[in-house]
Amino acid sequence: MKLFPQNIPAFAALSMFMIAESPASVAAKGFLVERHGSIRGSLDASSFERELNTALGEALGSGGSADVERRLAEVQQTLAPVWSTLPKNGVGNVERRSLRYLVHRHFSRQSALQIRGFEPSRPANASGWGSDDILAQLVPAFVEAFLESNHKLERGFNLGDAARVVATIEQLIFDFEGSVLQKVYEDQRKPLSRSLSRQGMEQLLESYMVRWMLGEDEEVIRALSKDPKLLRASIPHWDQIVSFANGQAKALDYRRQQSPTAALAAGEARPGHNALASKYSFEDVHGVVGGITKSFASFWDSECRSMKSALVEMDTHHTGRVPLSKFYSHGLDTEFRFGESEEYLRDLGALDETSSRGKQVIIPNYIQATSNCIISSQHYLVCCV
Repeated sequence: MKLFPQNIPAFAALSMFMIAESPASVAAKGFLVERHGSIRGSLDASSFERELNTALGEALGSGGSADVERRLAEVQQTLAPVWSTLPKNGVGNVERRSLRYLVHRHFSRQSALQIRGFEPSRPANASGWGSDDILAQLVPAFVEAFLESNHKLERGFNLGDAARVVATIEQLIFDFEGSVLQKVYEDQRKPLSRSLSRQGMEQLLESYMVRWMLGEDEEVIRALSKDPKLLRASIPHWDQIVSFANGQAKALDYRRQQSPTAALAAGEARPGHNALASKYSFEDVHGVVGGITKSFASFWDSECRSMKSALVEMDTHHTGRVPLSKFYSHGLDTEFRFGESEEYLRDLGALDETSSRGKQVIIPNYIQATSNCIISSQHYLVCCV
């Protein structure tokens, strides 16, 4: 799924395809801090668990150990059905490859997110957690103390370990969203402490969607922000995207109305902010954008289904494959830019070169490819499923 149609300025399209490679400076509040000195393999089991729990508490913020344990229990319950099907070693634990699969499947099923470092396309025999992994980038101490410790590599990972990884990644994503939102506040010169009107929040959400979808390309962000016509031409279904984001704000209003006691309690925690009024704090907006991340793939699913239908229509032999020549010719005549090179399709695992009918594009592999992800941030992708 290409974000930009073929008839827009080349610099915008080029910038979108380069987002994943551009460096990003992410606020580190709430992140695990790197420790002085290595603890790799130097602790016994009980000491290791205490160290890991301390690290996890830092990752999840200062909500207290009870909040951490409650969240870990919730995650374990969600992971348990798939966990029960995974191959185990002699002590009932799984190896790192299975841990990676379990984490990937969790985020893929929950919100159609592909977490960098946990993609199914990653080589199964990868020896470590690469420099592009969300954990290695943001919490290197967590990787060193946990994922690459001799203790865990020798004994494997249990269900509690998997829950710790999931909970840590969830918090890192939440913090990343907060850093993007804070940038939008700064762009609009709005103090983080100010309660916003409904109109003010909608302005923020529209700008947030532009920045979230375009990543760190400041030149393109500025150009599109100044030119609404170019913005609509550059991002398919922009008006619907804005309506979707505002719908998440309406969902917040609905929750307030349904649970006024909880809403008042949340409002009282922020001086001058009444949660039952149409006023919204930074924390409120942060919660809304978190909901956007988790549900955007469902909103975008109609586009994914349209692309799949176009490919299936070309599959006249019902083999799950499309002749490469037909794939390219169809892309010239429609909004779908089926224009990836043979080399790129081969790297994706989406090119079958063994068929007697000639080179074929494998439909499911192509649909799930990174090139068809509508959101490509430094830490995760939102893709067709």
